[in-house]
Formats: sequence, C-alpha cells, structure tokens
Amino acid sequence: MSSDHCAGETPAGTNLRIIAIVSSTFVSMLCIGMTLTVLPPWMHGPLAFDAVTVGAVISLQFVATLLSRPFSSQMADRLGAKRVVLLGMGGCALNGALILLAAFCVQWPLASLVLLILSRLALGVSQGMIGTGSLSWGIGLVGPALMSKVISWNGIAGFGALAIGAPLGAVLAQHFGVISVGIFIVLIGTLALALAWRRPASPIVSGKRVPFARVFRVVAPYGGALALSSVGYGVIATFITLYYAEQQWEHAAWGLSAFGAAFITARVLFADTVNRFGGYRVTLVCFTVELAGLAALWQATHPGVALLGAVLAGLGVSLIYPALGVVAVAKIAATSRSAALGAYSVFLDAAVGLTGPLAGFIAGRAGYSAIFLFAALCSLAGFGLCAGLYTISIRRRARAELLSRNGNP
Repeated sequence: MSSDHCAGETPAGTNLRIIAIVSSTFVSMLCIGMTLTVLPPWMHGPLAFDAVTVGAVISLQFVATLLSRPFSSQMADRLGAKRVVLLGMGGCALNGALILLAAFCVQWPLASLVLLILSRLALGVSQGMIGTGSLSWGIGLVGPALMSKVISWNGIAGFGALAIGAPLGAVLAQHFGVISVGIFIVLIGTLALALAWRRPASPIVSGKRVPFARVFRVVAPYGGALALSSVGYGVIATFITLYYAEQQWEHAAWGLSAFGAAFITARVLFADTVNRFGGYRVTLVCFTVELAGLAALWQATHPGVALLGAVLAGLGVSLIYPALGVVAVAKIAATSRSAALGAYSVFLDAAVGLTGPLAGFIAGRAGYSAIFLFAALCSLAGFGLCAGLYTISIRRRARAELLSRNGNP
C-alpha cells in the first residue's frame, strides 16, 4: 500500500503504521545493546582474550555497518525497502545463532573467536540494512511530508532498545549464561522477521537511479554538519562516567540518563517543528542548545551543572539528524531516496566511530573536561556550516523567485 492510499488515514492510524515499521529498528538495536553488554566480559573472562582483541572484535560490527550502507541503500531503492529489512532481520537471527554456537565452543577459544567475528559482521551488515531500510520503508508508506516524524521515531526506537538491551543482556547472561542470549536473539529476530513479512511494502519508485557517488557528494555538506553534532553525543556516551570519576562526583549514570531522557523527550514533543519551521532553522537552534550544554559540561564545578549540561546537549542533538536529513534527502530524486538516507547515515557512523579514540587522545593529555571543549568547538563549527548552507539556500531561492517574476524558466 502506497502513501497515496493513506490520504484519509487518521493521525493515530498513521502513527501506528510508523511504529510498526520502526519496530524493526527496535529489535536490531536491542540485539546490539545485549551483545555490547555481554560479549566483552565473556571474551575477556572465560575465553581469555586480551583487551585489544576484544575491542577489535566488538568494533567489527560498526565497521561492517559503515561499509554496508552504500550497497544496502541501493538495494532498498532497487528491490524495495521491505525486502532489505527482511534480509536484515534474518541477519540478526543469524547473529544470535552464531553466538549460540560460540557459547557451545567455549572449550575451543579460537573456534569461538571465529564464530564471534562472523556474528559481529552479520549484525553490522544487518544494522546497515535495517537502519536505512526502515526509514525508507516508513517514508514510502506515510509519505515524504512525514519524513521528519519517521526519522525521529526511528531514533527513539533505537535509543530505547539500547537502554533496554544492555540490562536485559546482563540479566540473561548472569542467570542463564551466554547461551541464553544467543537463543533470545534468534527467537526475537525470527519473530520480528515474521511480523515484518506481514506488513505492507512501500512502493518502489520507478525511474533512473542516481549513482551513489553523486548522491554522496550532494549529501556530504549536510552529513558533515551531522557528524560535527554527533561528536557531543559520542563524548557523553563514552566518557561522562570517567569525567564524573575524575571530578570525584557520584551518580554518573544520572548524566547518561538525563541525556537520553532529554533526547527522547525532544523527539516526541518537537518532531513536527521541522515541518513547521524548516530543517535549517531547527538545526541552528539545536546547535545553539547543544553548544550551551557542552560548554556547561566543560566548565562544570558541580554535578548539578554537569547534569544540566547533559540535558541541554540531549535536547540539542535530538532533532539535528531528522532536521538536516529532511533537507538532504530533498536534494535527491525520490528514485534514490534510500541511497540518500544511507549516504547521510554514513557520516553519523563515522563520527561516532572516530570520536572515541580521538577524544581519548585529548583526555589523556588535557583531562576529561577538555573533551567537552573539543565537542563544543565541533558543535560551533557545525553551526557555522549549517548557517552557511542556509544562507546559500536563501540566496538560491531569492534568485529563482526573481527569475520567475521576470518570466524566465
């Protein structure tokens, strides 16, 4: 069923349609959250691998996601977003089966390691397919006018799943072993696959596809601004607990919770602002709020100030992805919408992946407070880039209106 057939649908029905599609993202991120909690200590403990090996194996998932974005997004344009999501859900279930086999091979650590490497690759490619496919599927069903809502709710599903997956995986592993985690992922992946199979597909837009290299070039400025905004998220998620410890403050988890709660709240309450005020304006406001939050974290002398900074940063980061995403995707023909979403998401993957080691390098030489200054400067640069893009857009619109009034095509 295409979006054209949904014109008379109630807002509640549209919301349920979006939720049904982004539930695939929820399942995939739930699997990621569980494995990030369970696998590192299990590899370091019973399997007796060193920290370098553990880090390399865990990071394979993120590398696979980054590298799979181009072909998975092009597949979604050519074969349909639903089909790509179904393949991704199958990959999630395969990831669980490989973890289960690795748990059975615990007496042969090298065999377990190979199986875990394959599981991380399967999960990474699956996330690349589901992340882009769910967005394209949802937008195709409810229409481009609700793109910002689809992107916002997809992010809520992802963050919520990570928050649930981490403790769920820890509880299962503690009481029933790693085998139970593998079984759970197989079952939930298979169930999600069966449910997604029954949902209507979005229409495949016919026409000429834009080469991915050209899509990437067009989307790059917006992706660059997104990457600069994502540094704040990366340093808070990775280093805020260590920052609290350096300052000898308690309840570091409150900082993470405050950031996550503010992020989700903003997406729930303000997702429609993108359509009302435009992507550029919303992004500029968000960058300003994020910058204020990161500056508060940098200069914090009391945990209450740091908590306020985390809240402001969460509010600021929340809507930048959907706001700039709407602008970026509008630059590309509908026939290559998935490719545009995939190219745009590459910048988020790269930013989160690079932020950890770069911020760690800064913290090792200037302390943990310095990484929030670094993130604030990135946010300021993102504001400048977005302001420049907005200025160019205004000038082009004014030029087009002038030509139109003069009777030129």
